[in-house]
Amino acid sequence: MYVCLCKNVTDHRIRGAVEEGARSWREVQEATGCGTQCGKCACTGKDITREAIKSELSAPAQGLAYAV
Repeated sequence: MYVCLCKNVTDHRIRGAVEEGARSWREVQEATGCGTQCGKCACTGKDITREAIKSELSAPAQGLAYAV
């Protein structure tokens, strides 16, 4: 879904920014431009960012081998 029409930012792009290391709304804004023009999308963008960060941080580490 499009979140920011001014900068053509989708929810997938916001989640992608978080997957690539963004850990705050400010970092997502820097990576995507979301919420930097008219600002009408900021609340939705922040909500998606919070959800994505929470998911990213709670996901188990992938690809790690555990010693037995």
